[in-house]
Amino acid sequence: MSQSKQQICVFLIHAHGDKKAVRKLCNRITGKNIKAWLDERELLPGQNWKREIRNAMLRSDIILVCLSELFNKQGGYRYEELKIALEKADSLPENEIFIIPARLENCDTPNSLRHLHRVDLFDANGYKKLMQALRKRITSL
Repeated sequence: MSQSKQQICVFLIHAHGDKKAVRKLCNRITGKNIKAWLDERELLPGQNWKREIRNAMLRSDIILVCLSELFNKQGGYRYEELKIALEKADSLPENEIFIIPARLENCDTPNSLRHLHRVDLFDANGYKKLMQALRKRITSL
Protein backbone atom coordinates (compact mmCIF):
# COMPACT_ATOMS: atom_id res chain seq x y z
CA MET A 1 0.00 0.00 0.00
CA SER A 2 1.42 3.38 -1.00
CA GLN A 3 1.80 5.84 1.86
CA SER A 4 1.68 8.84 -0.52
CA LYS A 5 -2.07 8.30 -0.99
CA GLN A 6 -2.77 9.46 2.58
CA GLN A 7 -4.78 12.59 3.23
CA ILE A 8 -3.57 15.15 5.72
CA CYS A 9 -5.67 17.56 7.71
CA VAL A 10 -4.44 21.16 7.92
CA PHE A 11 -5.85 23.37 10.69
CA LEU A 12 -5.76 27.12 9.98
CA ILE A 13 -5.16 29.50 12.90
CA HIS A 14 -5.92 33.09 11.92
CA ALA A 15 -7.29 36.46 12.93
CA HIS A 16 -10.98 36.90 12.11
CA GLY A 17 -10.13 40.10 10.26
CA ASP A 18 -8.06 38.01 7.83
CA LYS A 19 -10.98 35.69 7.05
CA LYS A 20 -11.13 36.62 3.35
CA ALA A 21 -7.43 35.88 2.73
CA VAL A 22 -7.56 32.73 4.86
CA ARG A 23 -10.68 31.49 3.06
CA LYS A 24 -8.84 31.96 -0.26
CA LEU A 25 -5.79 30.10 1.09
CA CYS A 26 -8.00 27.31 2.41
CA ASN A 27 -9.60 26.88 -1.02
CA ARG A 28 -6.20 26.91 -2.68
CA ILE A 29 -4.58 24.21 -0.52
CA THR A 30 -7.58 21.89 -0.35
CA GLY A 31 -7.21 18.96 -2.71
CA LYS A 32 -7.40 15.19 -2.93
CA ASN A 33 -4.59 14.72 -0.37
CA ILE A 34 -5.23 17.81 1.77
CA LYS A 35 -8.29 18.62 3.86
CA ALA A 36 -8.25 22.08 5.39
CA TRP A 37 -10.12 22.70 8.66
CA LEU A 38 -11.58 26.20 8.86
CA ASP A 39 -13.92 27.11 11.70
CA GLU A 40 -16.61 28.78 9.58
CA ARG A 41 -16.91 25.62 7.45
CA GLU A 42 -16.60 22.94 10.09
CA LEU A 43 -18.39 24.23 13.19
CA LEU A 44 -22.10 23.55 13.44
CA PRO A 45 -24.66 25.63 15.35
CA GLY A 46 -24.91 24.46 18.94
CA GLN A 47 -21.48 22.82 19.10
CA ASN A 48 -19.10 23.68 21.91
CA TRP A 49 -16.70 25.55 19.63
CA LYS A 50 -13.76 25.54 22.06
CA ARG A 51 -13.94 21.75 22.45
CA GLU A 52 -14.42 21.18 18.70
CA ILE A 53 -11.49 23.43 17.81
CA ARG A 54 -9.23 21.71 20.36
CA ASN A 55 -10.22 18.26 19.10
CA ALA A 56 -9.69 19.29 15.48
CA MET A 57 -6.25 20.66 16.29
CA LEU A 58 -5.22 17.51 18.13
CA ARG A 59 -6.35 15.39 15.13
CA SER A 60 -4.61 17.63 12.59
CA ASP A 61 -1.39 16.71 10.82
CA ILE A 62 -0.35 20.33 10.20
CA ILE A 63 -1.16 23.60 11.94
CA LEU A 64 -0.89 26.54 9.56
CA VAL A 65 -0.56 29.77 11.54
CA CYS A 66 -1.68 32.61 9.24
CA LEU A 67 0.25 35.64 10.46
CA SER A 68 -0.59 39.28 9.80
CA GLU A 69 -0.58 42.65 11.52
CA LEU A 70 -4.12 41.86 12.71
CA PHE A 71 -3.00 38.52 14.12
CA ASN A 72 -0.36 40.31 16.20
CA LYS A 73 -2.59 43.20 17.32
CA GLN A 74 -5.88 41.55 18.18
CA GLY A 75 -6.44 39.39 21.21
CA GLY A 76 -8.67 36.37 21.01
CA TYR A 77 -8.81 32.62 21.11
CA ARG A 78 -6.10 32.18 18.47
CA TYR A 79 -3.46 32.52 21.21
CA GLU A 80 -5.03 29.58 23.04
CA GLU A 81 -4.97 27.70 19.72
CA LEU A 82 -1.28 28.53 19.35
CA LYS A 83 -0.63 27.21 22.86
CA ILE A 84 -2.43 23.94 22.03
CA ALA A 85 -0.41 23.59 18.81
CA LEU A 86 2.91 24.17 20.60
CA GLU A 87 2.00 21.64 23.31
CA LYS A 88 1.22 19.00 20.67
CA ALA A 89 4.42 19.85 18.76
CA ASP A 90 6.44 19.10 21.91
CA SER A 91 5.21 15.50 21.83
CA LEU A 92 6.19 14.90 18.17
CA PRO A 93 9.56 13.89 16.72
CA GLU A 94 11.87 16.90 16.31
CA ASN A 95 12.21 16.55 12.54
CA GLU A 96 8.45 16.36 11.87
CA ILE A 97 6.83 19.36 10.21
CA PHE A 98 3.76 20.23 12.29
CA ILE A 99 3.46 24.01 12.79
CA ILE A 100 4.04 26.22 9.76
CA PRO A 101 4.14 29.98 10.35
CA ALA A 102 2.72 31.50 7.15
CA ARG A 103 2.87 35.26 6.79
CA LEU A 104 0.00 36.73 4.78
CA GLU A 105 1.84 40.08 4.71
CA ASN A 106 5.07 41.58 5.98
CA CYS A 107 4.63 41.39 9.78
CA ASP A 108 6.35 40.23 12.93
CA THR A 109 6.46 36.55 13.86
CA PRO A 110 5.39 35.81 17.47
CA ASN A 111 8.29 34.88 19.74
CA SER A 112 6.84 31.41 20.31
CA LEU A 113 7.19 30.62 16.57
CA ARG A 114 10.55 32.23 15.79
CA HIS A 115 12.39 28.89 16.07
CA LEU A 116 10.42 27.65 13.02
CA HIS A 117 11.21 28.60 9.45
CA ARG A 118 8.31 30.62 8.10
CA VAL A 119 6.84 30.94 4.65
CA ASP A 120 5.93 34.32 3.20
CA LEU A 121 2.80 33.78 1.12
CA PHE A 122 3.12 37.27 -0.35
CA ASP A 123 6.43 36.29 -2.02
CA ALA A 124 6.41 34.89 -5.56
CA ASN A 125 7.50 31.40 -4.42
CA GLY A 126 5.69 31.39 -1.07
CA TYR A 127 2.74 29.23 -2.05
CA LYS A 128 5.04 26.77 -3.87
CA LYS A 129 7.20 26.43 -0.73
CA LEU A 130 4.10 25.87 1.42
CA MET A 131 2.91 23.11 -0.89
CA GLN A 132 6.36 21.47 -0.75
CA ALA A 133 6.10 21.32 3.04
CA LEU A 134 2.56 19.91 2.89
CA ARG A 135 3.59 17.27 0.34
CA LYS A 136 6.56 16.30 2.53
CA ARG A 137 4.15 15.76 5.42
CA ILE A 138 1.84 13.65 3.23
CA THR A 139 4.70 11.34 2.21
CA SER A 140 5.87 10.99 5.83
CA LEU A 141 2.59 9.42 6.95
